[in-house]
Amino acid sequence: MADNPVAYFLTMRAYGTWLPGDARGAVRRSWNSYGSPTLPASGLEAQSRASLTGGPIQFDAPRRQAIAEAIREVCAIRGWGLLALNVRTNHVHLIVQCEVAPERAMNQFKSYATRRMVASGAFPANVRAWERHGSTRHLWDDTDVDEACGYVVYGQGPDL
Repeated sequence: MADNPVAYFLTMRAYGTWLPGDARGAVRRSWNSYGSPTLPASGLEAQSRASLTGGPIQFDAPRRQAIAEAIREVCAIRGWGLLALNVRTNHVHLIVQCEVAPERAMNQFKSYATRRMVASGAFPANVRAWERHGSTRHLWDDTDVDEACGYVVYGQGPDL
């Protein structure tokens, strides 16, 4: 295995749409590879829902367009390789090659995307758009990258 990942598979969730304890599970950060098993659901979901400061966020067509444009802009400005991107109604999947920690890249994508949505009039200012973190899976070889890109591009259901 290489010392550094070939790319990162990032997933950013819209605020309030995948809460701790959700039946879909979560991936333990220490596993951190494509296809990792998920943790089982727990009773935290109702408690998490009660602590939300606003309703769940959905990304309609104008918001999805603004998010995609912002992600492409970040990659162009930073010189990062965007290998795959799929912006859905409640999450974003992307495969990126970059020289920074995946958490830092994710934060930049979220910041640019939020500013772009607000500037375009597609999203209100001072409303939380994103969950606090997200998934930052390391892709260690070309096979991992190919599988992850296939999932992002072809495994998300019909185009929106």
